[in-house]
Amino acid sequence: MRKVKTRKPIKLLSLIVITVTSIVLSSYWKSAAIALPPPEDTPEEILRTKIIIEARSPIDGRFLTAAEYIQLQAQLQEVPPPKLDPKIREQIFLLRLRKTLLQFFPFLNF
Repeated sequence: MRKVKTRKPIKLLSLIVITVTSIVLSSYWKSAAIALPPPEDTPEEILRTKIIIEARSPIDGRFLTAAEYIQLQAQLQEVPPPKLDPKIREQIFLLRLRKTLLQFFPFLNF
């Protein structure tokens, strides 16, 4: 007689848990369909066809017209970038070497 009284609450509790779990899982499945971009967002296909008439300088970030941007790109392709002083290049190499050695030998303190 005692087993019958304890089975009913267990069955009720398991029914409640299963129901709540199914409701929560079904709500997550529906949220994937709702995840659309807002209607005021411009589609990427339209943005690709838009003609860009102004650009930014890769050097200082100021706005340039299309003609100025083309001239700047031509100048950057013609003039090679300035080379570092050999002393500075050597210092950078030694700092990188020191960093690598400290990773392998952390007990060295130089």
